[in-house]
Amino acid sequence: MAINISTVAIIGAGQMGTGIAQVAAKYGFGALVYDLAESRVNASVEDGARYFGRQVENGKMSGQAAQEAVSRIKGAYSLSDLADADLVIEAVSENETVKRQVFADVSAVLKPQAILATNTSSLSITRLAASTDRPDRFLGVHFMNPVPVMKLVELVRGIGTSQETFAAAREFAISIGKSVTVSEDFPAFIVNRVLIPMINEAVYTLYEGVGNVEAIDTGMKLGANHPMGPLELADFIGLDTCLSIMQVLHEGLADSKYRPCPLLVKYVEAGWLGRKAGRGFYDYRCDPPRPTR
Repeated sequence: MAINISTVAIIGAGQMGTGIAQVAAKYGFGALVYDLAESRVNASVEDGARYFGRQVENGKMSGQAAQEAVSRIKGAYSLSDLADADLVIEAVSENETVKRQVFADVSAVLKPQAILATNTSSLSITRLAASTDRPDRFLGVHFMNPVPVMKLVELVRGIGTSQETFAAAREFAISIGKSVTVSEDFPAFIVNRVLIPMINEAVYTLYEGVGNVEAIDTGMKLGANHPMGPLELADFIGLDTCLSIMQVLHEGLADSKYRPCPLLVKYVEAGWLGRKAGRGFYDYRCDPPRPTR
């Protein structure tokens, strides 16, 4: 039986959750944004209004279409507000304990036919599904950051994901203008299995003194035609997220080649998490940002 999706709920009103809500609303879906902090919900809804305002200014949307999209984003201040959602996408921090608690709590209020999805960038879909009441209606729907700009969505089935659930999620992703790639349920899936070890190797290159921050990033931008150097990209992603994914790879695949670089660990311990913290491999308190090594 086909699953119809018209209302999407997003749990987590950070950068990823906000971006998912904006894209869903742009393509005609109702978007409910929930977070434990009411202030983050309000900020997410306001960011949506600013995003669609910029779309009008840039000539990408008409004023009326933007207004309608803005009206489709609504704040949710209790999990019970998500009761009528057809698709719920979890986009909280990359912490398995936190995610499992979210799924246990939200499962209690969802209608039986609702699909529950996670935006995890690395964790086992099958294991997360086990903390829900609907492993057959659970899967990974991994958006790339920033969501409104990046074209890809990785779909990842758990061992119990039904074909109907997968088909509905695929149709949803395509309907919001995304291209879909399908990954098996292995640590970090496809994109981060390739990308994050490359970033970790760039940190090792820095750690071992092969080159400084500027040399490494310039080398990869001009020598490999990357739009952003790996250390600049790490700062954009968040060094804590990079470290978390490397730890998942190291533990899940038991291969020493995935050992997180000690320098990456030190930066995270220092709270130098990248752009969001004002400092990482670059110091963003300067204009232009200055390398920290």
